[in-house]
Amino acid sequence: MCFVSVCVSGISPFCQRVLLTLEEKHLPYDPKLVDLTNKSEWVLKINAEGKSPVLKLEEKRVSDSDIITQILEEKYPIPPLVTPPKKATVGLKIFSTFIGFLKSKDPNDGTEQALLSELSSFNDYLNGNGPFVNGKDISAADLSLGPKLYHLEIA
Repeated sequence: MCFVSVCVSGISPFCQRVLLTLEEKHLPYDPKLVDLTNKSEWVLKINAEGKSPVLKLEEKRVSDSDIITQILEEKYPIPPLVTPPKKATVGLKIFSTFIGFLKSKDPNDGTEQALLSELSSFNDYLNGNGPFVNGKDISAADLSLGPKLYHLEIA
């Protein structure tokens, strides 16, 4: 069984990505909810930095969602969630453009239009190639983008 801690205070897209990967791969896991503003002793014991998500697989502990999802893909390749290299960049700029928009203090600096343009391009791609980044098959790119798009919509 995999051990995964998930942050409670506004579940992060990184935690959601790991949980979606575990669900898509039909892997058993034991989620532990963590309040990142008030980290308990047991959290710091399994991860001195108190980061979340954390995967404990055998005796190895990892707290980076990119590495966690790669480990899960290597150890449990079925069903495959690998995104083909030429599709791996689809939608990649959305999150960085979104961060630029959030940080912007000037409503006329073009960050809103840049974000809308990225979202429109991604929508056009999915309309012509979807429903997922990899066509009919869900992939790691979708599991990474989905939670980020959800948080974008909420913001």
